[in-house]
Amino acid sequence: MSHNTKTISGNTIQEEMSILKQPKSVWAVFFASIIAFMGLGLVDPILPAIASQLDASPSEVTLLFTSYNAVMAVAMLITGTISSRIGLKGTLLGGIVVIALFAGLGGFSNDIWTLVGLRGGWGLGNALFVATALTAIVTLSNSGNAKAIILYEAAIGLGISVGPLLGGWLGAMSWRGPFLGVSTLMVIAFIGLSILMPKETKDKKVAKSKTSLLDPFRALKHRSLLVFGVAAALYNFGFFTLLAYAPFVLGLDEHGLGFVFLGWGILLAVTSVFMAPKLQHRFGTITSMGMMLTLFALVLLVMGIWTSTQWVVIAGVIVAGALLGNNNTLITTAVMNATDVERSTASAAYSFLRFIGGAIAPYTAGKLSEIYNPSIPFIVGAVFVFISVLFIWYNHKHVNHVDTVETVH
Repeated sequence: MSHNTKTISGNTIQEEMSILKQPKSVWAVFFASIIAFMGLGLVDPILPAIASQLDASPSEVTLLFTSYNAVMAVAMLITGTISSRIGLKGTLLGGIVVIALFAGLGGFSNDIWTLVGLRGGWGLGNALFVATALTAIVTLSNSGNAKAIILYEAAIGLGISVGPLLGGWLGAMSWRGPFLGVSTLMVIAFIGLSILMPKETKDKKVAKSKTSLLDPFRALKHRSLLVFGVAAALYNFGFFTLLAYAPFVLGLDEHGLGFVFLGWGILLAVTSVFMAPKLQHRFGTITSMGMMLTLFALVLLVMGIWTSTQWVVIAGVIVAGALLGNNNTLITTAVMNATDVERSTASAAYSFLRFIGGAIAPYTAGKLSEIYNPSIPFIVGAVFVFISVLFIWYNHKHVNHVDTVETVH
């Protein structure tokens, strides 16, 4: 990212441009992103149903998140290489095709291990789409870096919030419904993006210089990017413990789980767009992140202590949405402003570390509950999130500069 770009570092230009005055291509990516992120929450309400109907243990079913995140983490490293060769549009459409294919095949599978493998393929498609979508929105947007990130986080929030509701509705008919639903929605996204995103939006700067596979690793030599990546891996341990494990202790049917995670997703969406910029303006990025992560660790701890009290776990899941929404916007903005590394490379390096945390957590949570008791996964998740706060605080001097680069208004 170049700091001499007026739209990125100059607040005056940003304030003049409305976040809603965007080219059609930005809105096409925005709507496709909503559908892509539906895939994350769509499977949530059907996890217990998959466990009972495919005769699988909770830890085996949580592998649906582990395989998805593990493949996504590794695939993030090649997204820059691919997009610099076939352009943003080609990479986005390729990602959509892969998601549609593997989600559709998942809907026809008959055993848990096939489903786990197909979710890995879905993760590959998501990596191609998600990493490129952020770059595409930031590159194509005419309202500046900060507002483009808010738009991207809004798409994530909307997708994650609508996903569980749709998943609960489709899942009540059959656990296969959400998989086939994602596949169908992705076909719609493909058509929309093909029409609305013009071919010439292959980023010309990217086209000039081909991205190497080693670039994300080189980017991690920047201490600030490494700090945010490791912190994100630690806090994502808590995030995916909540997402993949909570459905097993809530004792609700598909519709009930859908509504709980709808509440979670709505708060995540609203805070990421409206509250995070205010927090950042008032307290600064790093302080705000510290506050949100500390509160999230405490919420997980409360859920761990009162796991058998249903309303406490429901409230914990929903409240966590607000904290995670704020933190997602804050940390994404911080990563984009951390170094002068090209955006797509910085995003790939950071996402690689972030999704490693998301890959380890679900299976670990399922196993911990089987070996010890249902409370332990939440307590372990809380510890990991709290360590992320300590890690950021310890490396404060390496990341403090992000508050001087840009403030979201």
